[in-house]
Amino acid sequence: MSLIAISPKFSPILDPGFVPAVLWNRAYESLAAQDGRELALALTRDDGTCFRWSGRVLPAGSEYAADTEMYMDRLVKFLLWQKGGNVIQIAGADDVVAMLSQKYATDGARKFDREFIGTKIFGAPIVVRSEAMENLPPEHGAAMKLGRHLEGCRIGFDLGGSDRKCAAVIDGEVVFSEEVVWDPYFQSDPNYHLEGIHDSLLRAAAHLPRVDAIGGSSAGVIMNNQVRASSLFRGVSAENYEKHIRHIFSTLQKDRWKGVPFEVVNDGEVTALAGSMGLEANAVLGVAMGTSEAAGYVDSQGHIKPWLNELAFAPVDYREDGPLCEWSGDRGCGALYFSQQAVARLAPSAGFDFGQMPFPQQLVEVQKAMKAGDERAAKIYQTIGVCFGYSVAHYADFYDIENLLILGRVTSGEGGEIIIREAKNVLASEFPELRINLVVPDEKTKRHGQAVAAASLPLVAAQS
Repeated sequence: MSLIAISPKFSPILDPGFVPAVLWNRAYESLAAQDGRELALALTRDDGTCFRWSGRVLPAGSEYAADTEMYMDRLVKFLLWQKGGNVIQIAGADDVVAMLSQKYATDGARKFDREFIGTKIFGAPIVVRSEAMENLPPEHGAAMKLGRHLEGCRIGFDLGGSDRKCAAVIDGEVVFSEEVVWDPYFQSDPNYHLEGIHDSLLRAAAHLPRVDAIGGSSAGVIMNNQVRASSLFRGVSAENYEKHIRHIFSTLQKDRWKGVPFEVVNDGEVTALAGSMGLEANAVLGVAMGTSEAAGYVDSQGHIKPWLNELAFAPVDYREDGPLCEWSGDRGCGALYFSQQAVARLAPSAGFDFGQMPFPQQLVEVQKAMKAGDERAAKIYQTIGVCFGYSVAHYADFYDIENLLILGRVTSGEGGEIIIREAKNVLASEFPELRINLVVPDEKTKRHGQAVAAASLPLVAAQS
């Protein structure tokens, strides 16, 4: 049981047990600063990419042993889903290595993360091992200098769970755009996906004199144009996934588009890039509260980083009996607080009885109630807003954030205004040192920003 006590100034009205990760971490770090030991961590990938973290933890065997376990378990979980890697090397704390090794074992508490991040994304299960301080590898992993290339005739597309968006762009101006409904989730034939994407590209190309480059965004984890993991292709067998889906974008480039420069990245990264371009500002974290919590990041130099930014799985609440994610088997992670799942989770406490109504419809009903002035709906948004304010401060401990772009269906209308108001109140009162601009994209960015940002991803030879 944790011995660390915190006293938040704000309590989420429908979720009073919420334990803000940022306040708990800071309380632990304050103790460790007085009586702690140095710990260094390297999170690496097989391609040599390495992320480093260092700090202090309390002595092994102390009365705070359970708190050290909590601190390192939650920290490593956050780093894994923020940055991504499958080898964790730790210097200075063999007890922490033993604890994490057990958690990331085949039958451990983090077996989902072990297999999803490790095996599915990076090709081998997550392993934890001890290393001498001097032998830890250095930080390595350059930003991806993609995007902001507007010259020429380009196609930009975005693949979602219910539609494909595609646009024709000439010198940064959208000359054609459309959404085509599709149902990718349970389609077992890889050709359904390939031909569908190709069809959208052809529709856009018909409005251009030529095609100089194609850029896209897609739900899931996309690295080096490879689909490492994506719910869009969940219906495809493992064999066909490896044979046809993993390299689907390279196939399109080579076989259908004769080698035209072709770049595809995660939809969250393109959203953040679109926000950065629209704001004419950098250090942008984009958070979309929709079906789940999606995120993307543009650094202070305006570049996309080679990170995962899957904040739906990143912990934000440290209570021991927090809401459980049925998929990952973990508690207190972002998707349960900043998505339509959060609305459905809080609705009974607010006094709504939706029974087995699907989550998207529950959100619609709460939005209707909010528009009608129903105080029960307002409490849901107030709760999300308070949790979000604390979580933005938590994200700021891991990201350099000057602008936070807020998107998604949960944030639309009057409810979204309440979320932002409550988050701003938390930040101003609890974290006055942070200067983070909370931004809702304008209508032009909402309509065309994603397409233009996606189209701008590839660099063509004439621009080099």
